This record gives sequence, structure tokens and C-alpha cells, in this order.
Amino acid sequence: MADDAYLFLLPERHPRLAAPLAAVGPLECLETPAVRGWLSAHGTAPGSEQVRILPAAKDVLIPEDAERLPVPLSADEALRVEQECTPASITDLERELLGFREVTQDWETLVHRAHAAGIPAPRIAQLTGIDPVDIGRLTQF
Repeated sequence: MADDAYLFLLPERHPRLAAPLAAVGPLECLETPAVRGWLSAHGTAPGSEQVRILPAAKDVLIPEDAERLPVPLSADEALRVEQECTPASITDLERELLGFREVTQDWETLVHRAHAAGIPAPRIAQLTGIDPVDIGRLTQF
């Protein structure tokens, strides 16, 4: 495996870009000493909204002052990262949020994706019926 993506810490007050690491789902590289050490050194957890991932081909979008770490991905993981980093239409995400009421798995990933796309937390709560406190906990950074 090559360095297929970059983990980076989104600087404070910087526009959201890339995908929150938590939205991509489990990645093998998260179990490596290098990634665990990098996260530990920066005092952050993989679920933090500040931890972002971006395909290596799009590394020019990473802010110059952002701490970054190249990581290898499997083909499946690279595809998930690419999909999460591709902007979805707000309408499609809102439809997905409405459909959430019938499904209960992966709700945190869905909330992260919707928030990363710019849907405000109150709207996510309205569409999904999830407790606003739970949404707020996931969308704050």
C-alpha cells in the first residue's frame, strides 16, 4: 500500500474541507502505532471534527499550517474516503436524513456527513428525530 490519503488537523476557524475521519468509518491505518502516536501527540481522538482525511491527489487543499500525516489505504478504504470527500447535494443528504427514521445503524456517520456538507445541527435534528444534544455532541469541535 502507498500513501493514499492524508490525515490532517483542521486549523481553528478554518472553513471545513475534506471529510471528518469519523465519517469515513473504520480504517486499518488507525490501528497503526504511527497514527495512534500522531493523534496522541496532538491530543486528539479519531472522532474529533478537527481530524480530517483527504485523498493524496487533493493534498493541495490542505491548509499550509495544518499538521498532516500520510496514510496508506486499501482499495475499499480509498473509495470510501473519495466518496466522503465528494460534495453531495444538500437535497440528497436531507432525503437520507429523513430516511434515517427507519434505520438506526451508522447514525453518527450520517450526522457527520450532513454537518460537513453544511446542514445545521437543528435541521439535522428536525429531519432525523435524533436528540439535539446528541447531534450537538457530534458536531462540536
